[in-house]
Amino acid sequence: MTPPVDQPIIDTMIGFPIRDPDGTYGFITRQTKDAESRRDLRMPAGYMFKDVPDHGDTGIDPVALTLAEMDRHGIAVGLVGIKGEDGRRAVREHPGRFAGCLSVDPNQGMDALREMTAMHAEYGIRAVDVFPAGTFPQVAINDKKMYPIYAKCVELGLPIFVCAGVPGPRVRLEPQRVEYLDEVMFDFPELVLVTRHGCEPWTDLAVKLMLKWPNLYYSTSAFAPKYYPREIVDYANTRGPHKILYGGYFPMGLTLDRIMAELPGVPFKDSVWPRFLHDNARQVLKLP
Repeated sequence: MTPPVDQPIIDTMIGFPIRDPDGTYGFITRQTKDAESRRDLRMPAGYMFKDVPDHGDTGIDPVALTLAEMDRHGIAVGLVGIKGEDGRRAVREHPGRFAGCLSVDPNQGMDALREMTAMHAEYGIRAVDVFPAGTFPQVAINDKKMYPIYAKCVELGLPIFVCAGVPGPRVRLEPQRVEYLDEVMFDFPELVLVTRHGCEPWTDLAVKLMLKWPNLYYSTSAFAPKYYPREIVDYANTRGPHKILYGGYFPMGLTLDRIMAELPGVPFKDSVWPRFLHDNARQVLKLP
């Protein structure tokens, strides 16, 4: 029940060393109110993580560093954000190793839709993502401002990754209540939606909704493998082997060394590992 060593991995959440933490996380800290979040934490959910990776001042090219880490740990393809130049350069220069994902802000209205269309045409993005609790003002998963984003994803044939459950940063949780997914999937049965960041404390509900809605998936992003929710592991081993996708969190909060050291301890069945590590992501992202 350990992961097969010869299996390629598709990481549905990986990034590049953060050279400007204040600028990168400013969209979150501008709405936090506690002093620790604003001044002391290296990342807004840093209180939750031990040994947050720090490669920002090494002088090494960020894309080269992440690519070397991927090679070292058997990650064949990484889904990366293309808001910054590092992500765009990675997708341009290494199209077989990096797939683009566009972070969208539903508060931008039509500008967000135009950007989705442009990035799909120019960079061939494979997905869109949104952090409802991190939008400002906050926009809930089922808010009417989100509906044009969902409709555009269906039109372009793109999955959307949505953070659900209690957010790590000290912002309001209400926009990410897991029950809101039910309304969205009812209204957009063609939409492929993948949850990020755990769905806690509503993982039981997330499983029920995945059973109900064929196009609803779950990724393990931002969780060290030893903390994968029991309900999710049980679901993958029974009725949902096709619904759970591997997602890391390098370099935002976890090292790949830690993730890969803990991964063999996850009690997935042998038949689940290929689906979890790459098959499900390849299908959702429509990778060749």
